[in-house]
Amino acid sequence: MVVTRRFDVCNGDADGLCAVRQWRLHEPAEATLITGLKRDIELLERVDASAGDEVLVCDISLARNRPALMRLLESGARVRYFDHHDPGAAVSHPGFEAHIDTAADVCTSVLVDHALDGRYRAWAVAGAFGDNLGRVAERLAAAADLRGEQIASLRMIGEAINYNAYGDDEADVFMAPARLYALMSRYQDPLEMLAGEAVLREIDARRQDDLARAARIEPHWQDARGSVLLLPAAAWSRRVVGCLANQLANREPRRAHALLLPAHSGGWRVSVRAPLDAPGGAAALCSRFGGSGRAAAGGIDHLPEAEVERFIRAFGAARWGDCA
Repeated sequence: MVVTRRFDVCNGDADGLCAVRQWRLHEPAEATLITGLKRDIELLERVDASAGDEVLVCDISLARNRPALMRLLESGARVRYFDHHDPGAAVSHPGFEAHIDTAADVCTSVLVDHALDGRYRAWAVAGAFGDNLGRVAERLAAAADLRGEQIASLRMIGEAINYNAYGDDEADVFMAPARLYALMSRYQDPLEMLAGEAVLREIDARRQDDLARAARIEPHWQDARGSVLLLPAAAWSRRVVGCLANQLANREPRRAHALLLPAHSGGWRVSVRAPLDAPGGAAALCSRFGGSGRAAAGGIDHLPEAEVERFIRAFGAARWGDCA
């Protein structure tokens, strides 16, 4: 008898984990989870699926995983792919089911929510909050008749799960994303998880402490359209970079924000947020420096020291809202 093996492959941030949680509530099954920290993108390389196996992929770039995806499809595996990053060239294969949308007001959890007709909406709301789509999350919450305190709790849950994915290695974070997902998988609803697990409030307390440290850092460069922050080489700054970028974007929605973090190999890692009021152009900017992303947010894994000033000039001149 042939046994179908299942693999759930996702980014370890809130959007990826909440997307997988929705699908597994819809289709309960034993599956091998393959995930990692925020910058662990090329995760399909770790999948050894073959003919008859099923692979669910959530919130990792198809462009960055194309060779491994084609290997899996050619082996006879079936792949269902939910994502909101630029996929590059389209993939056409009878074993491939794509749910990909790069619009600025979409994240992977929202795509899964659409596919499932909102049946597990609270997880989608948490995922959208974690991905800094607050307005989208609030609309989804209102459609599900969620109110005040519930929405505030889902925001905290999403932001805590998202924060927990940032770091250079698992020593930086409160809990490995795979371990956090194992706790998430015990609950039908994230609000039930909040009531049943102390870990979410513990993660959020560390997040708030890291944000308080970051608040003491002055911008390296800024004007009316944007701000650039240089963070120190420290575990707390590696953890906080994502939620700090989101916080700054929410506080100053007309400004773009770039956060630069020292890389172990020299140079800098960069996180970019387009203005919330003009959510486009982040991926286009980052791609000019070897990075990638989506319309509203992007990143550069390695920006050489010699390129910092050129990046700041390009950042200052960027056409936010122009996704071309």
